[in-house]
Amino acid sequence: MHVPDTCGKDGTAVLNKATMLVVDDEEGPRLSLQVLFKDEFKVLLADDGPTAIALAQEYPIDIAVLDIRMAGMSGLEVLERLKFLDPGIEVVMMTAFETPETLRQALRLRACDYVNKPFDVSTMRKAVATALERRSLGSETKANVEKLKGLQKELEDQRVEEQIARDEGEIYASVIHDINTPITIISGTIQAINQQIADAKSLKADDLEVVKDRLTRITRQINNCIDISRRYLETIRRTPDEAAQVKVNEIFGDVREMLRFDPASRGHEVIIYPLTHDIWARIHGLDLVQIINNLIRNGLQCSPQPHKVEMKGTLVPKAVDVEALSSGPHDRFLNRDGFANDPPLLALSVSDSGPGIPAEVMDRIFQRGFTTKAAHAGSGLGLSIVQRLIRRARGGLHLHSEPGKGTTFTVYLRSHA
Repeated sequence: MHVPDTCGKDGTAVLNKATMLVVDDEEGPRLSLQVLFKDEFKVLLADDGPTAIALAQEYPIDIAVLDIRMAGMSGLEVLERLKFLDPGIEVVMMTAFETPETLRQALRLRACDYVNKPFDVSTMRKAVATALERRSLGSETKANVEKLKGLQKELEDQRVEEQIARDEGEIYASVIHDINTPITIISGTIQAINQQIADAKSLKADDLEVVKDRLTRITRQINNCIDISRRYLETIRRTPDEAAQVKVNEIFGDVREMLRFDPASRGHEVIIYPLTHDIWARIHGLDLVQIINNLIRNGLQCSPQPHKVEMKGTLVPKAVDVEALSSGPHDRFLNRDGFANDPPLLALSVSDSGPGIPAEVMDRIFQRGFTTKAAHAGSGLGLSIVQRLIRRARGGLHLHSEPGKGTTFTVYLRSHA
């Protein structure tokens, strides 16, 4: 292992230099690259894969130059591990025994370029320059995404300073709350696309399919934003869509995709069990996404300690015994009067292993603006929106929670298999 000096020839600190990691089990290429790039980079040297990974864990790496064939851990394995540590690291592969399969694997693992050994100085310099340019563009993209996330957080954390006294006020606040979900997905997907195609000269067929899939996701979320605006216009005009229905497993997939980019899920375990066979729920698709999203986020945010949140659905062939579900001291049932208890029903449950809800709070959590979070940390709209959307679909909501034993919300919706 070689760690670069932190001072220049005159004793001053070396600042604003990118860091290059050179990994090769042959000393000659390692030292050649160190001499070639020592004035432009802080150069770290490793003679095997484990040493390279240890250096990458200790130092922020901008560019890595890897030999494909090495004893023990191969260059492809090192490439994969480096991308796991930091997807933004740009990697140039060196090889004297390239095969189409080896190069294909390197490109699939998002290597920037490859250079034949023994390498030509001008070719290596060009490959490294391209990699550094891609790294800089990736950093700029990441900074822009962070700014967008900051804006989203401001929207999420903004408190309603005055009590919402009119239906229109609730609608405006709900739009801001609801539209953050597709914005989060759009932001994360754009970041992934930029990382993949930044300065790419061409795309392989597999990579092109990935980009097309991500662009499809963006289009879907833009349409979701449009649907959200239409939904609230329907609410204002008092024209709910009674004929709306949606496939539940498709909604589960949308929620799973959304959670990939949701900061609230970090550090926690989220499990979504797909239905064994798809079921149609009689509800607007965006309404169901928002119900599930808000219930899962509520479960994730019930405690800062790592815990589990699970979601599952079942088909209920007979009417629900509402009295039995609401008879216990730890149970509540909402929208009892408006609930269309007509089988078959979809029972959709979201459970968390958090601290549970205190008895004195259970009757208040669905009140508009009520929150147990610190000041400026939440709007208190999530569960209020859930209640309103369930009422709109003529569904029911059962809450069971015991202090120290977690919480389960079960949504009942009209359905058919």
